[in-house]
Amino acid sequence: MRFRISRPSSPSAPLPREESPIPAPAAAAPPAAEAPLSDHEIALIRASVAVVEPLAQEMTVYFYAILFARYPEVRPMFPPGMDAQRGRLLRALLRIVDLVDDTEGLVRFCGHLGRDHRKFGTLAAHFPAVGECLLAALARYAGPAWNQDIAAAWTKAYGAIAQVMISAAEEDEAVRPAVWPATVVHRLSRGHGIAEITVRPHIPYEYAAGQYVSVETPWWPKQWRYYSPANAPREDGTLTFHVRAVPGGTVSDALVHRAAVGDVLHLGAPMGDMVLDAAVHSDLLCVAGGTGLAPIRALIEEVARRGGRHQVDLFLGARTGAELYGVDDMLRMAQRHHWLTLRGAVSHEHVPGIRGSLPQVLAEYGPWYQHDVFLSGPASMVVSATETLTLHGTLPDHIHHDPFETPVLSAR
Repeated sequence: MRFRISRPSSPSAPLPREESPIPAPAAAAPPAAEAPLSDHEIALIRASVAVVEPLAQEMTVYFYAILFARYPEVRPMFPPGMDAQRGRLLRALLRIVDLVDDTEGLVRFCGHLGRDHRKFGTLAAHFPAVGECLLAALARYAGPAWNQDIAAAWTKAYGAIAQVMISAAEEDEAVRPAVWPATVVHRLSRGHGIAEITVRPHIPYEYAAGQYVSVETPWWPKQWRYYSPANAPREDGTLTFHVRAVPGGTVSDALVHRAAVGDVLHLGAPMGDMVLDAAVHSDLLCVAGGTGLAPIRALIEEVARRGGRHQVDLFLGARTGAELYGVDDMLRMAQRHHWLTLRGAVSHEHVPGIRGSLPQVLAEYGPWYQHDVFLSGPASMVVSATETLTLHGTLPDHIHHDPFETPVLSAR
């Protein structure tokens, strides 16, 4: 399939997300709507990325250095510390290259980026400058492998991407704000470095159970991290986040150890398509590891709100019994709802009950090929569980999880 320009898909179904601004398309004007990338141009783009990938860290340092030197007006859009941002740039770039021959996926991903970048103050006028510096960095680190044909292919592709991102941002601006202030109204320590933070947005905040939200704290301006609300939408409009403080995690540490009632956070637009409406079966398998329980809990609340029209098998996993987070809450929910079955699994401790990793336990209790599956937890668990489920007959289209750059998969 070749990449052909089209209007962005619905904002309700974005693909993976980046938490800070990334280079946008090149300075050249966007190509005509009917000008797809050829197979040859796609091959040139992928070959050039293969050349620069071993030098990716150095390339991203160079990119930001020339961007800030040539266009200092964009520097305030970024956080003071750039280490994490450089990694996000690389992952976004690789994701774009991976999707370059997938029209629907690429348009959806770039539409997501365009909408999400509104919270940084990104304007259409920024795109040419950032794209110019990205191509300069690619050319420098590709060395002799860079030529006019490769430059033309990148310019064409990123011009197209700019068109999608700008259109998506403009459409989003017409229907909702870029940022929602939200006051902390409740805080509860859950132990093991986890805090339950409840906020009330100052203006209505619409989201679906299972989606994730970017959060900015007053202590680390311009540093956004993603967390999943642990509740389905409530009448009072509040959202509850379960945040684990992780080593080196500036935002998570601030939320767990500094946030107090009355503090004002900022929320970005809700994202993600791990939502109940994605299910095609009436039987659901929900699998949560650690604070990955948050979006799963929200989905189960949503099933209850809809009258329990699904049968839900819930598996919670942890290394030790003490780390089996949230099990008491879910037991109470299982007692209230006949359609919910709960099982807990511990992998590194001999305790009463099920022992083993979540993928091992899923294989033992399956098959699950007649279920929609919702996975949330560490990336290694999600990958392994997906492999186990597909091996035993579950169709990939029926397995739903967050992208690997988001809340419970990579929260700092």
